[in-house]
Amino acid sequence: MKKMTSAELRSAFLEFFRQRGHTIEPSSPLIPGNDPTLLFTNAGMVQYKDVFLGREHKGFTRAATSQRCVRAGGKHNDLENVGYTARHHTFFEMLGNFSFGDYFKKEAIHFAWDFLTQELEIPPQKLWVTVFEEDSEAEAIWLNEVGIDSNRFSRIGAKDNFWSMGDTGPCGPCSEIFYDHGESIPGGPPGSPDEDGDRYIEIWNLVFMQYDRAADGTLTPLPKPSVDTGMGLERIAAVSQGVHSNYEIDLFQKLLKAAAQLVGTDDLNQSSLRVIADHIRSCAFLVADGVLPSNEGRGYVLRRIIRRAIRHGYRLGIRDIFFYKLVAPLTEEMGPAYPELKNAQAQVERILKKEEERFAETLGQGMKILEACIAKLEGHVIPGDTVFQLYDTYGFPVDLTADFAREHDLSVDHAGFETAMTAQRDRARSASHFGADYDQDIKLDVETEFTGYHHLADQSHIVALYAQGQPVETLASGQEGVIVLDRTPFYAESGGQVGDSGTITIADSAFEVADTQKQGGNLFLHKGKVLNGAFKTGQVCIASVNVSERRATALNHSATHLLHAALKQVLGEHVAQKGSLVNPERLRFDFSHFEPVTGEQIAELERIVNEQIRLNAPVSAEIMAKDEAVKAGAVALFGEKYGAEVRVLKIGDFSTELCGGTHVERAGDIGCFKIVGETGVAAGVRRIEAVTGQGCIDWIAGRDKALASIAGLLKSSPDKAAEKVEQLLEKTRHLEKQLERLNAKLASSAGDELGAKAVEVNGIKVLAVKLDGVDPKSLRDLVDQLKNKLGSAAIVLATVDGDKVSLTAGVTKDQTGRVKAGDLVNFVATQVGGKGGGRPDMAQAGGNDPSGLAKALADVPAWVQTQTASG
Repeated sequence: MKKMTSAELRSAFLEFFRQRGHTIEPSSPLIPGNDPTLLFTNAGMVQYKDVFLGREHKGFTRAATSQRCVRAGGKHNDLENVGYTARHHTFFEMLGNFSFGDYFKKEAIHFAWDFLTQELEIPPQKLWVTVFEEDSEAEAIWLNEVGIDSNRFSRIGAKDNFWSMGDTGPCGPCSEIFYDHGESIPGGPPGSPDEDGDRYIEIWNLVFMQYDRAADGTLTPLPKPSVDTGMGLERIAAVSQGVHSNYEIDLFQKLLKAAAQLVGTDDLNQSSLRVIADHIRSCAFLVADGVLPSNEGRGYVLRRIIRRAIRHGYRLGIRDIFFYKLVAPLTEEMGPAYPELKNAQAQVERILKKEEERFAETLGQGMKILEACIAKLEGHVIPGDTVFQLYDTYGFPVDLTADFAREHDLSVDHAGFETAMTAQRDRARSASHFGADYDQDIKLDVETEFTGYHHLADQSHIVALYAQGQPVETLASGQEGVIVLDRTPFYAESGGQVGDSGTITIADSAFEVADTQKQGGNLFLHKGKVLNGAFKTGQVCIASVNVSERRATALNHSATHLLHAALKQVLGEHVAQKGSLVNPERLRFDFSHFEPVTGEQIAELERIVNEQIRLNAPVSAEIMAKDEAVKAGAVALFGEKYGAEVRVLKIGDFSTELCGGTHVERAGDIGCFKIVGETGVAAGVRRIEAVTGQGCIDWIAGRDKALASIAGLLKSSPDKAAEKVEQLLEKTRHLEKQLERLNAKLASSAGDELGAKAVEVNGIKVLAVKLDGVDPKSLRDLVDQLKNKLGSAAIVLATVDGDKVSLTAGVTKDQTGRVKAGDLVNFVATQVGGKGGGRPDMAQAGGNDPSGLAKALADVPAWVQTQTASG
């Protein structure tokens, strides 16, 4: 058996299938571009889902990939087992070969067997094969053609050896290949009672997409059966390198040594080191693919993985920021195969470091709570309220606490946690709920020819009509539905540009197109309503785009390209698009950056873009091979799906991007450009909104009108308005300081009178009163004065402004063991529609229901008496 590195195995696999007519495709991103129901790309076939469903057609029928995958959230979640088993990972690479209606079972089986036994020289007696128990065709190929030993062959039921894409749709039998690690490892062959042991490990799964399953379970043979296979690179590397655990292969050994060096240990077999080595792979690639830590969705899963790694570093004794330091050794190991990781290395390091710094502030405190809980624990269950406190206050995901419990032979009170968990739990759960609007899941074996780059109206044939998602022969007046045309000038929503609106007409019949969407590869759906007349399939019609909206959208789209290039100039090459929206009114552009864009930078961005508009360079589009375009410097946009050939959009020598959108003919057509907003939308992601053309002129005119109005109120000219406002602000600040001094004097004199109103309760002087004409800021000073005046005291002062109640409570330090200021202020606040908090000796709160204030204050002495009854 050949001993090969992981990199050599990856190359050998792809070259093997290249020589057998397969197109070698790059790994798709970890964020699925064609399946919003998936949290992450979790298998090699994900990028080909639309191809298998017949919605998209590639320029080839055979493909092979090494696909990076993540399983750490939602249905596909291996997180709990990572670090404790030999083969569970959050991140792994899936080697796969695919046939799209080309070869089928015979070729797929022979390819797999030849690669394993000839290319890798694995002894046949070390391999075990399974087939679906009803798949006599595959069985015959294995036994009669390949000649597999029948003693190393099993027929398995549908649970393990029948694959489906969902409850309906493409499905078919599987054939799996297992490697026998030898008698020294416990476990039995597949299908035996001991199959869960580690002796026989699945290394390759061959899926034969043979049927289309209907809702009633009926299986109909597919007209073009296909093949989808998957072999884990880490697993086959373990076989080739003669080790049992994936963590012993070269890919992990270098990471484990780097992590161990940070810890200061030579023992590479610690489970916490394995967790860290695994998690740096998933975290780095997720960030490189555009995922950022957050409290929802994919970002929440990323945050969980990062924090789990940090907690295991803490367990190993690391108290400094360390996790981001593993990005460099990971890039050294995997960067040659995945240059996108190398290109994003600095960005990945910054994001991981920032997230670790954020969590490190609370990790120590949270760990102390856990350790203290265990020290006084009676039994073997960590209480649910402790688990919730860790989650809510210190950002400990529940599985991180469960991880800690597992290491100490304890369990977690999940039921108690669920009782305490409210909004946060709903947010966490939403991470695995990625929905998609499939109410128009239209299956047609046709494509729509897009003519909108050169025409805004065109003659077309109606290919199909749909109402409420179902095919119909006719759409009548008043009906809403979808029209599918053989050719159309309507742009379908894609790459951030909204879909066109307009009309489709036939003689006296008119259909108003409200939106145009694209399904699969190139099936355009014109969604709208019949205004009058009727439409039937097969009719010839005229499709006319709303010209003014299309042109306004084109201005904003071309300006987006100029803005993107300008951002890289002003902020740096780390800027990458994270989303966009281009419509007739304005443009919105999201990009990676770690701090707000300053006013000076915004001014410079506007200057650069408007300079390019004045230079009036031509805008050109060229169809090129994708690899050639990227090598030529074309920027690929985030979230956009590209084929083998791409459209390269150039604006002079200033901007070159891959883009299928509609644009102006020359940069000068944009007219003018103005940024109207800059905000943060997520950790490390900023958003700029801007207007162009007539929208820009209208915006500036509106600002001029507002400035003239302000100048009129100030009895000043517009150019002197800012100076006048500054004078007024300075005068206001002076008056506010005078008012503060007066309030302080009033409060001081009031304090002398208030002290006499205190009542004694169990050795504490209690004062609870409402004050009129005192601003909330002065309440705190007055409470301090009263505490000094009264000695041992508990005080609540209130003031009301309209419907707003402001409360301040203070307790002298000698009495905080009996009464807490936070409890005291909340006793009053809950009765006036509010809540608050603070230190044991000083707390503040607010409310919005003054009607309950008088009774609440009157009840304070009785409440204090109850609190101090035993003391």
